[in-house]
Amino acid sequence: MPRGDQSIRQHILLRALFGFRHGATLDQMAEALPPDSPKHHRTIRRDLEALERAGFPIVTDKIDGKTRWRLMEGFRDIPPVSFTEKDLMALTIARGLLLPLRGTEISAALDNAFGKVRTALPPATLPHLDSLSQTFSVGLGSHKKYGPHGKTIETLSRAMEKKRTVQIRYRSHSRGKTTRREVSPYHLWLAGGALYLIGHCHVRGEVRLFAVDRIESAVVTDNPYSVPFTFDAREYMKDAFGVMRGKKAEEVDLVFEAGAASWVAEKIWHPSQAIERLPRKRLRLRLNVAVTPELAAWVTSFGGEVEVIRPRGLREAVRKAGEEIVRRYGRE
Repeated sequence: MPRGDQSIRQHILLRALFGFRHGATLDQMAEALPPDSPKHHRTIRRDLEALERAGFPIVTDKIDGKTRWRLMEGFRDIPPVSFTEKDLMALTIARGLLLPLRGTEISAALDNAFGKVRTALPPATLPHLDSLSQTFSVGLGSHKKYGPHGKTIETLSRAMEKKRTVQIRYRSHSRGKTTRREVSPYHLWLAGGALYLIGHCHVRGEVRLFAVDRIESAVVTDNPYSVPFTFDAREYMKDAFGVMRGKKAEEVDLVFEAGAASWVAEKIWHPSQAIERLPRKRLRLRLNVAVTPELAAWVTSFGGEVEVIRPRGLREAVRKAGEEIVRRYGRE
């Protein structure tokens, strides 16, 4: 049985123990379990033993010839948890946003938490919870699938928890070669439908960004590390427009024609952005970001609806992209 289902079942049994002041028999605990859950006495005993190992003081009493399980006197009850409709909606959204991680331990943990929420709700509210999936959904757009990389993510998470470096075999996108690296893993960052590892590369001697799906193997070492007190993942990525980081941030000045201006104004493209309305329904967008191929591709996607005022390097990159488009398609 999946570990998530087992954890949910144990959570239900724990609530049953709290619910019976004089203890619950195995039959009573079996009745509290969902219809599709194993109800064998042997399975329930194993779950009770697991709860004891987790620190819950479970004792047994013999009453009227029946063995009853209960929590030791003085052990405080779990405080009641209530969920508003907005709370449930937020959980539904969170599950949708993590769709790229389906099949990984992270996704399984969220499903596990969501299952525990269901057990804490009155039965009458469950149809409403199920209906949320019919009234609200998340469209992620393009994204990668990380089910096949679940073992890698688990290894990286374990290394970060233990503060141990990892030995990885990493396939570079730019060079297409696989190299061996030792990395101190600092942070896992999900952006644009893809998962990245931010960590100190001992080969390069600096903090680098690694695409998790291009890590071909990962092994936790015995070498300890510590995250520098000054490191902040948001600060590290602040100059990136999307994912790619450049050497330095530059002032980017773009003017959009009326056809694209209203759409551009509706979104937050970067925390540094500043918008200025211009005559003829045009719009000026200023950003302080690194000039990268990713930024140039985004600007080029607007075709003739945008002009790069500065910097010169970005303007040149967009001009070359336009010339290449003309070369490929010509005049028909």
